[in-house]
Formats: sequence, C-alpha cells, structure tokens
Amino acid sequence: MDNAVTPSYVIAIDGPSGSGKSSTSRGVADRLGLRYLDTGAMFRAMTWAMLDAGVDVSDAAAVAAHAGTPVLVSGTDPLAPTITVDGVDVAEEIRSEPVTAAVSPVSAVPEVRARLLELQRAIIGSGSIVVEGRDIGSVVAPDARVKVYLTADPAARAARRAAEEGGSDLAATQESLLSRDRIDSARTTAPLTMPEGAVHIDTTDFSLDEVIGQVVALVEAAEAVS
Repeated sequence: MDNAVTPSYVIAIDGPSGSGKSSTSRGVADRLGLRYLDTGAMFRAMTWAMLDAGVDVSDAAAVAAHAGTPVLVSGTDPLAPTITVDGVDVAEEIRSEPVTAAVSPVSAVPEVRARLLELQRAIIGSGSIVVEGRDIGSVVAPDARVKVYLTADPAARAARRAAEEGGSDLAATQESLLSRDRIDSARTTAPLTMPEGAVHIDTTDFSLDEVIGQVVALVEAAEAVS
C-alpha cells in the first residue's frame, strides 16, 4: 500500500449511479490498504434473491416478508470483491437488466434496508474500510471520519454506465439513471442525499486517478489533524 491510515477509519463515499463511486472506492481502498464494501451490490443481491424466489418485487409486503430469508456474504478485498447469496456467486447476475430494473423498488422497502443495514454495520465493525453507497454518510456510518459525495453531469454518467454495459443506448441509459435518481431521492427511508459534513466532488472533468487522489488527500488531511 502507498499510505497508511488509523485502523479505525471509515471512509464513506456516496453518490448516484455513474458518478464513479465504485472505481473510486476500490482505488482509494487499494491505495490505503483498507477493506472495501459495495453496499449497492448488497441491494442488488437481495433483489436477485427476490426475483430468483419468484417474489413480486412490486408488492412491498411480499418483499418485506422475504427480506430475512437470503444469506448474503460480501467479500471486502478491493481488488477482487465478491458477493454470494445462499452460497451462490451472483457477482455477474446482479448486474443483469432484470435486477437493474427491480433494485429501486426492492431497496425502498424498509424491511430490506433494515436487514442490510445490520449486515453492513457488522462488516464495517471497527473500521479500516471504504464503504460506498447512497446513504453511507447519512445512515449507515454517520460517524465516518471522512465523508465524500460524488456527482457527475448526466451525460458523463450515462457514458460511463453505457461503456460498462458494453455500449448500451446512451439516451436510454441516461433516462434510466435519472429515473433511479428520482426514486432514490424521494423514498421515505434513507433517501439519496448529500450527508452532513461530506465533501462534494464533481467527477465530470477528472480522471479516475485524479478523483482517487483527491479522496486520498482528504483522508491524509483528516489523519493529520486527528
């Protein structure tokens, strides 16, 4: 690792889809020798479990009733993160179109959020971890030593996501991202919002290495005054 931080550190990185959360979070964790947790993958895994079990994801009561059933395990190696459901590797399946289309309604169910919040806090434990998501600095780890909120303009976000998905239609991808923003920002439980005390970074005009460098600098500055 290039640097070292206090073992109890929790670095919370929030923001909408396509803002660069995952790549930045993995890069920061790798550079600082920390663990990494993708909470979005956990919500996707729960969604996959619902679909696999034949649960009607538009029926909040049905989703709530099944929320305690799947066994989710998240690996925390930033260079090789893993996610399993009932012992099955679902890292590829959770990125499928059906899961993407269903993850917002599943994520909005309070019982799902409560179940995953418990799992997330258990993984975070005493720290030494970079955690990414949409409510990390506001709900999951409000006492995180460093909080970052990443954004990018819609066109840049759509281009990134389309590239990840192998050249998807840009206009359709952008509308899908904006639709999810509206759902995530309007939900009653743990809405997408910039946490109090977070540093806002607009990643539109920066390279990945530049964004990672900015976050690492924030961590080093926080370490210097601790």
